[in-house]
Amino acid sequence: QVQLVESGGDSVQAGGSLRLSCVVSGDTYGNYCMAWFRQVPGKEREGVASINSHSTTIYADSVKGRFTISKDNAKNTLYLQMNSLKPEDTAMYYCAADHLLFCTVELGPQAFTYWGQGTQVSVSF
Repeated sequence: QVQLVESGGDSVQAGGSLRLSCVVSGDTYGNYCMAWFRQVPGKEREGVASINSHSTTIYADSVKGRFTISKDNAKNTLYLQMNSLKPEDTAMYYCAADHLLFCTVELGPQAFTYWGQGTQVSVSF
């Protein structure tokens, strides 16, 4: 059983930066496909970025060039560095994990079994 705990969400002004963290426990961290999703009330959960065991990354078009997903295997921690934040980035952000043959956030939230509780990011004008 894998446990995921996110942190780092905050309220910032447009153009600002935040770094989200997700601490993973309960299993061999490095073998998992890890991803960040986000959700706004009333809308479907959407993929933001994913990273596989070889640190290959995939990003949603809406965040390419602004967000960076990374991981520190020694600390069992997944990160999402968010720069040039926009009001439309406002959402609850979740980290997710699973063993996937093809690790990509494009598979959607239904492909991931393990989820954190979420951390809120709010970006104002």
